[in-house]
Parts: sequence; C-alpha cells; structure tokens
Amino acid sequence: MFVCLCHAISDKKIVQLVEQEGIYDLKGIRQLTPLGSQCGKCIRQAKVLIEQTVAAKYQKAS
Repeated sequence: MFVCLCHAISDKKIVQLVEQEGIYDLKGIRQLTPLGSQCGKCIRQAKVLIEQTVAAKYQKAS
C-alpha cells in the first residue's frame, strides 16, 4: 500500500527503513525520502506506521 502517493513511497519502504536502517522517527524517514514534501497528507499515516513498526520490533526483541 502506498503511504505517500505523491512520491510513491510504500508502507514496505517505511517498514524497511525502520527495521533495517534503525530509523525510529519521521524526521529520519524524511531525511532519506521525500515523504510529505508535496501535499503532506501522508504524514499522519506515516507516523502511525513508524510507531507500530518500532513497537513490533521491540516486542520481537523481548
């Protein structure tokens, strides 16, 4: 599913950045992608996805 339609950034890409690159916040994602730089409608959904992915990652680790 696309989170950012303007730049074709998928949920899989965001999850990959969190899990493999260790990026845990929106600022880090935005440094590596153009997420939210056009219309900004994706920001809320991206934040939720990042939080869910980080929480799931910590649950797996414990």
